[in-house]
Parts: sequence; C-alpha cells; structure tokens
Amino acid sequence: MEKLIGIIGGSGLSKMDGFEVLEERKVSTPFGEPSDAVFLGKIGGRKVAFIPRHGRGHTIPPCSVNYRANICALKQVGVEWVISVSAVGSLREEIVPGHFVIVDQYIDKTDGRVQTFYNDGVVVHIAFADPVCKELATLVTNSAKKCGITVHEKGTYICMEGPAFSTRAESHMHRAWGADVIGMTNMPEAKLAREAELCYVTVALATDYDCWRAGEHVDVATVIGTMKKNVANAHKLLIDVVPKIPETRKCSCASALQGAIQSDPKYVSKETWKKYDVLLGKYRR
Repeated sequence: MEKLIGIIGGSGLSKMDGFEVLEERKVSTPFGEPSDAVFLGKIGGRKVAFIPRHGRGHTIPPCSVNYRANICALKQVGVEWVISVSAVGSLREEIVPGHFVIVDQYIDKTDGRVQTFYNDGVVVHIAFADPVCKELATLVTNSAKKCGITVHEKGTYICMEGPAFSTRAESHMHRAWGADVIGMTNMPEAKLAREAELCYVTVALATDYDCWRAGEHVDVATVIGTMKKNVANAHKLLIDVVPKIPETRKCSCASALQGAIQSDPKYVSKETWKKYDVLLGKYRR
C-alpha cells in the first residue's frame, strides 16, 4: 500500500487550494462512517488524503464528529502522517489572532466522546506523554516560518466539549491551568492517531482571544473574520510542507503499539482480531 499524507481540515478548511483531487472515495470503517468521503490527490507531487472534519457544508458539530471513523478511514487508505488544521481561541496575549501555534501538549476536558479504539475485546495502553510527532512538528514549523507566518513553536491545547464557547470564569481557569489555546476537536483525535500508529501534529489557527481578555468576547462573526486570512496561510503552509515530508518514517510513532497490547492473544476472539486488523494486524502475524 502506498504511503499517504493525511490532512484533516477544520473550521474554514473544508476544501484545499493547490490540491489536485484525483478520487473521492467513500470509506466505511469498523467504527462507523467518517465525516465525509476521503479525497485522494496530490500536493507538490506527493499523494495526499484529505477529510473535512465537519463534513461538506460544516454540518457536523465537534461533539458529534466520529473521530474514530475519521482516523481509521485515513489509516485504511494508507496514511502514515496526519496534519490536523484547527481553529482555536488564544489564551495568551502574545498569541495574536492570525498567528499559528504548533501544539505540543493537550488537556482533554471533553466528556461523552469515545476516547479509544480499543474498548471491545482487547486492552491497549499507549504512551502519550509526548502526544505529537516531533519530526513532523519541526517540518511544519520550518515551513510556516518560510511562508512568513507568525508561528509559535509549541503550546498547550485545551479541548472543551462545546459547541458553546467558554464562560469568562472558564476562560480564566484554562489560563491558570497553563493552556495556551482552546478548541473543540483535537481530542480524542490526537489520541486515536497515536493508537493507529500515525504521525500527528496540530496546526492551530488562532481566530480570537476567547473571552478572558477585558472587553473581549468570542462569536461566530469574529471567528469567520480572522479565518479567511488563516485559511489562506494554511494553504501556503501545506503546499510548502507536504513535499518535504520523508517517504520513510524513522520516528517512534510507527511502533506506538509495541508493548502496549495487554491482552493475552489466545483470549482475543477471531471477530475482535478481524475488527482490529487494520490497526493491530501486524502484531498478530
């Protein structure tokens, strides 16, 4: 199977400039249907799989996205690297709306979302202390700088349930916790990418100051206003970075499940192995 680069488009990035679409493929997974078809094509000669997180027309709210199906669908078509493009609110004065943040840590404040692939007949405990691929993050950061984008090389993303934005009290609490940006979509997405042994990085596009700042509030009009500039820069970044991603991975993401499977194989049913074949198959052989 060919090795592809996956791009998950968030708010405002439901289609890609500079992306030559060759095929629109409907993919079914053991975890249900993804947000949309997987769009297969090329950027700079490299094969890419693109999926709009909220579907065409932005019809799926953050709390209803089938994150497991999205990640599994990318895995099924041969993706090994995932760049997640996500709109966020800034929790720091220095992260100005329009800036990009290459996230290196997450705080998960969601509830009600299925957090793992492995909740049915097999137990898997992945290491998640360093939740993004450092090699991929470095490439993305360098391309952002080359494109003239103001980029922060690290930051903590707090993921809230949504779809309502924060209260002022919550926004101040999130700052006190050490979070730098806030969004509604990157968990459990990042965790699932690790469980699927995919390299993953978040490119967070700051659209507003949330509501912690005196006189500030966040609404859809504010977000959309900044989003147009952010999306144009995101396109430039992706066009630059995709051809630079190596053909072969040398990072530990590719073996994240090594030693993580706790279940005794003889007690795992044939049906379970079949369900998880795309994720665990190489560990059964």
